[in-house]
Amino acid sequence: MSTVDAPQVQVETQLIRFIPATPIDPDKAVDELGASRSGEYVIHVLERPRATILVDKKGRIVVHGTVQPQAARAAVREFLLRMGDSDEGLSSEKGPVIASFDFGKALDIERAPIYATESKVDGALGCLRIDDQRHDLELLVWPNGRAITTNSRHANLVAMAAIHWRDKFESEGLFVED
Repeated sequence: MSTVDAPQVQVETQLIRFIPATPIDPDKAVDELGASRSGEYVIHVLERPRATILVDKKGRIVVHGTVQPQAARAAVREFLLRMGDSDEGLSSEKGPVIASFDFGKALDIERAPIYATESKVDGALGCLRIDDQRHDLELLVWPNGRAITTNSRHANLVAMAAIHWRDKFESEGLFVED
């Protein structure tokens, strides 16, 4: 891999929130669709399109399990239609992206915090947890070189973070030869 090539970033999920013109009544979703309550949310799983719908206490809808905005909108439309509601006036806003990539090399995560002060070893997950404020995301990197980002605004930021951290790990000699 050359120094300008980014590792291949795979967007795993994109959180998208939809705001209906008329807020959803969570009780109606429970009564009419068999949705489940979980704390302040009502959860409903759709098979087609495959998605998990969360309705918050303000009647907004969050869609999990989709990558494409069109798929998320289709899931919300299906959810609303099943409740007898219209999708007219529906607006949306994108939330964080969860993405993954592979550095293609093993990493000595135990030595990394010495060179990357914004990082620490997460013993519970067995990975290096990096608070990447430059790219405004959290990066989890395992010793095998696989990485997952959370709370990113865009896949391009993930690619830039992958290049930045790959170059930093290389310059510090933290990649392990097999």
